[in-house]
Amino acid sequence: MTDVRALVQTVSRASVTVDDEVVGKIEDGLLVLLGVTHDDTPAKAAELARKTYELRILDGETSAADTGAPLLVISQFTLYGDARKGRRPGWSAAAPAEVAEPLVTAYVEALRGRGATVATGRFRAHMLVESVNVGPRTLMLEL
Repeated sequence: MTDVRALVQTVSRASVTVDDEVVGKIEDGLLVLLGVTHDDTPAKAAELARKTYELRILDGETSAADTGAPLLVISQFTLYGDARKGRRPGWSAAAPAEVAEPLVTAYVEALRGRGATVATGRFRAHMLVESVNVGPRTLMLEL
């Protein structure tokens, strides 16, 4: 089983809405969909945060660390969905909420500890995520 993973997209704008309220939004930055599995740790989350922040995916092969680009981080357990055995995905590889939430928080705190501007969604909420992908540039990061 792989470790914590992030789907990273360059965006001109992205937002997340919960119950008709925008709870997070960014412009000209990175939208990060973050998934964690059962044996992930805060150290793994911090390492992936470093990798995300230093990822040279922005214009001119620059990173959010280089440019100060903001990040919008959304917890996304479906990154661990498995549909190899049919049309109905299984979610058993995704960490349960009580394990995942502190790891998502650790990831966000690690980004902020590096100086990143980070907006977030709301854990366990039904979220509407909107984004305008630039490039398009989308990359899956894993440790």
